[in-house]
Amino acid sequence: MPPMFGFIPVSNSWIAIHPQPKGVIQFIGGAFFGTFPTIFYRYFLQTLFASGYTIVALPFRFSFRHWRIAIDLLKEQEILRDELGKIADRLEYKSDLYREKKNYYWLGHSLGCKYIALLEFLSGQQWQQIAQNCIGVNVDREVEAIIAAADLDGVSILDQPSLLIAPDISDTESAIPIRSIASFLDRVGWGVKPTRKQTQCFIERSRLFNLTALISFEKDTLAGSQTDSSKSPEIRENSDVLWAIEQLKQRKFPILYRELPGKHLEPLGISIGKYIVDFNPFDKFIASIDSRQLESFTLEFIDELKQRTQ
Repeated sequence: MPPMFGFIPVSNSWIAIHPQPKGVIQFIGGAFFGTFPTIFYRYFLQTLFASGYTIVALPFRFSFRHWRIAIDLLKEQEILRDELGKIADRLEYKSDLYREKKNYYWLGHSLGCKYIALLEFLSGQQWQQIAQNCIGVNVDREVEAIIAAADLDGVSILDQPSLLIAPDISDTESAIPIRSIASFLDRVGWGVKPTRKQTQCFIERSRLFNLTALISFEKDTLAGSQTDSSKSPEIRENSDVLWAIEQLKQRKFPILYRELPGKHLEPLGISIGKYIVDFNPFDKFIASIDSRQLESFTLEFIDELKQRTQ
């Protein structure tokens, strides 16, 4: 009999604990939909669970202070490493795996990918110097204060692979599409920090991001797609997917990459019979499960990233 899929609240997260886990997938979704990941991403997460992974669904918390959100995610991992082991012992499940950081994987969709990228950047030994060069102010003091407030010795997700799905390196204008208001917030210092340009600078200068995979969608007009390379300069410049591919393909371990049919919200949906339904008339609304490729490539990339760590 297959293990029963269901989420329970633990700390600030929702957990689906597998009786014989081969790893822990930590998932953070995009704006709005990521607030209720167990609902909007249910089929996606259920499929990963059925393949042998314990799932940690981290609810999205809206804020313009992205450093704090990223560091809070790592703090949550530290709490859950202990709690998951205790729960597994109580249920008489396999528990040793939960205590080793190398058994945890980061999986993001849309804006959730930016938080994962910031954690990867902070894992490098030269992050303070890079941040100083990219921003030109003492941002390292601000970030170190957040780390200290979270009661963390440091920030590191080294040897923890990450899979970015339709990454959106959000700026203030992404959250507030009225350009005049977004520009005003940036001028007075109330906008998104770090900005898209700053985050790109961090990634460009970092020596990490070697255990990274990326999945994009052909008709994604928010995060972009590989096809943006043949479009106008403005579209190419605003395509986070195209930028990430170009940046990460030259690393020690080149980025694992695949573009699939679909739009930006492809990961969303629940299963009803043989169909996936996301109740979104601007996306697929309803589609056959048989035509869906996302879950199989997600699992394939996680396996390949796991081999790279060895």
